[in-house]
Amino acid sequence: MLIASALSALLALALLGVLAGGEMWRHRVVYFCCGLASLVLLAGGLKHLGTTPGTGPEVVLPIGLPWMQAHFRLDNLSALFMVVVNLSTAAASFYGIGYCSHLPEPRRVTPFFPLFLFGMNAVLIADDAFMFLVSWEFMSLASWLLVLADHKKPENRSAAMIYLMMATFGTFCLLTCFGLLAGAEGGYSFPAMRKATLDSTAGFLVVALALLGAGSKAGLVPLHAWLPLAHPAAPSHVSALMSGVMTKVALYGLIRILFDLHGQVPWGWGPAIMVIGGVTAVLGVLYAVLQDDLKTLLAYSTVENIGVVMIGLGLAIAFKGSGENMLAALALVAGLYHIVNHSIFKTLLFLSAGAVITATGHRDLGRLGGLLKRMPWTGAATLVGAAAIAALPPLNGFVSEWLIFQSLFKGPSLPHWAMKFGVPVVGAMLALAAALAAACFVRAFGIAFLGRPRSREAAEAHQLPYSMRLPMAALAALCIVLGAMPVTVTDALSGVVFPLTGVHFAVSSDLGWPWLSPVSSTRGSYSGTVLVMVGLGLFAVTILLVHGFGTTRVRRADAWDCGHPEDIPESQYTGQSFAQPLRRVFCSSLFGARETVRMPEPGDMAPASLKVRLIDPIWVYLYLGIGRVVDFIADRVNRMQFLTVRRYLLMMFATLVFMLLVVAVRQQK
Repeated sequence: MLIASALSALLALALLGVLAGGEMWRHRVVYFCCGLASLVLLAGGLKHLGTTPGTGPEVVLPIGLPWMQAHFRLDNLSALFMVVVNLSTAAASFYGIGYCSHLPEPRRVTPFFPLFLFGMNAVLIADDAFMFLVSWEFMSLASWLLVLADHKKPENRSAAMIYLMMATFGTFCLLTCFGLLAGAEGGYSFPAMRKATLDSTAGFLVVALALLGAGSKAGLVPLHAWLPLAHPAAPSHVSALMSGVMTKVALYGLIRILFDLHGQVPWGWGPAIMVIGGVTAVLGVLYAVLQDDLKTLLAYSTVENIGVVMIGLGLAIAFKGSGENMLAALALVAGLYHIVNHSIFKTLLFLSAGAVITATGHRDLGRLGGLLKRMPWTGAATLVGAAAIAALPPLNGFVSEWLIFQSLFKGPSLPHWAMKFGVPVVGAMLALAAALAAACFVRAFGIAFLGRPRSREAAEAHQLPYSMRLPMAALAALCIVLGAMPVTVTDALSGVVFPLTGVHFAVSSDLGWPWLSPVSSTRGSYSGTVLVMVGLGLFAVTILLVHGFGTTRVRRADAWDCGHPEDIPESQYTGQSFAQPLRRVFCSSLFGARETVRMPEPGDMAPASLKVRLIDPIWVYLYLGIGRVVDFIADRVNRMQFLTVRRYLLMMFATLVFMLLVVAVRQQK
């Protein structure tokens, strides 16, 4: 009944787009129904999570390929990701009830929103390659149409085109990957793939193609080029799902292939994936810290967090390939925990960005400021999300990154030189990324919500309706709860990783609830619950001391004004000035950062100016280079349209001779 209920909810999502019409109430009804369907799917995922492996419900429907039909199945891994996906989709759907009236063309968004939700959930329960890829394409095309919703802007059309090309590339890689897993027998169902035996070449290609196919959708460097373009172009509640959820569906596909369908990935892929993750994390956060566009900043931050997850997955592969299944389970639990956490606080931050854009009409940090006083709900929720993504205790982002660090500390114990030398480098990358993430979100929150308003629209910002505020408040509360009681999550995740690693690993086994003790009871122990209780106790003691022994006399003094008593926003730090030290230290060579200062001569009334020029090296040296090669080949091929009849006949004859030679060589073998 569970899988039937899930399929019924998915069918309802697929049909909801028909309800979208010209009247605004129809759009609100669609979003409300999407929220209800997401809650049904969320409840189904929670109900199945933690059940005995191999007991998941299965359904076979007479659709799909004629000789195979369509297979659907719900196991612990897909149940976990169903919880991840539908927790955020429920929040975004109820948020959309109030947000849809602020869209320039809601009729170009509402019909495709439920189809996007349908595609993501269908990927999770697909149990054969055909339904997986059909659902994957459904997800990609629906999100592409949502990116193209505001099609009148040229930058949005360009972003949609780049996204479509990268999505096509990723699907082609996954199609080839599943073809190799199916083998010559054509066993395209997942149970048949699990039984197949791969030679070394096929195994290598499966891992490489899975990384390219799923990594392009997740945003791995250098396959991330579409992400900072497409996420800002989409409406904010769609951006929240693309960044917070769709990238997790891509990681689900990667985990499903590497840990389940393939299952025997050599340990050498572990260090390689760790390095890819470390580079992705550092470059992603460096990109983010330089951005003034709020949504672009959040998009690049997603690249950083995908890198953090990949470090955990790489560690799990290295440990599992070396026979250390207990440590592999720990690393995989850490990676899955960060997937759960990132889906929550990134959805929260994008919804908060949508609230800011709705209230002010701006997403440029230089046009914001002073919003905490005018939008206290949004400001408080954004502060919680910013602290969580910056990995500050006792919030949830700290717990998962701390677990990944604990896994890294055990990496040098493996008898491989790549792990002994690579783990310290990757650990330094992870530490640098965490520090830069803290600086990035101190900058983003401080410039947007503190200080004086930098524009008239920011000064006139107002609070938004409860339909937009309550989902943000719920997500902020989850960031606190998952950080304060992490043991409940890690125990559930240990049941998810058991079929993938063969070990049921309880992270709190040494000390018990509420302590996390993944390494030992004497080293590397943490309790978010105790930390919260101690913090609340110290806060209460401080209040009592201040009220019991402090003076009741009122004292007045001028507020600290940074040496600028005049009430002008120009005297404040800007986003560029905040980022200047980091830009000069890290980005002069990496991003080609150049500053041009124009200081007018004495007596010249022209204003001084500072211009900053940056380049994206991956875009300039990789993608533009590929574009030039494609243009060159296309120009040469295009000349074939104007050949003479004699040359066409000669080309056909040469092709025939070549094919005969190929057949002759194959017959000799």
